[in-house]
Amino acid sequence: QVQLVESGGGLVQPGGSLRLSCAVSGRGSGGFVMAWYRQAPGEQRDLVAFITSSGNTNYADSVKGRFTISNDNAKNTVYLQMNSLKPEDTAVYYCNYGGKLSGSWGQGTQVTVSS
Repeated sequence: QVQLVESGGGLVQPGGSLRLSCAVSGRGSGGFVMAWYRQAPGEQRDLVAFITSSGNTNYADSVKGRFTISNDNAKNTVYLQMNSLKPEDTAVYYCNYGGKLSGSWGQGTQVTVSS
């Protein structure tokens, strides 16, 4: 069973940066899709970015050019580098393996962008 543990969230001023990490265990050596989602209070959980085992990436329009997802197989860790953060980026960020409907989720990490 895949287990995911997120870290790296916190309070940052607008225009600042954070890097989120997702430590993955039990993933195996086959193909995969890893993703970051986020959920603001009262909102649905939305896809932020995903990366495949072959290195293909995709981003939500709202974060293109500001966020970068990456994967380090040696460390079994997926990262989300977030630059030029905006107040509307405030949310709980979740790591996901295997898709939104039936995949595995981490516990989430809070990101707050505020002056």
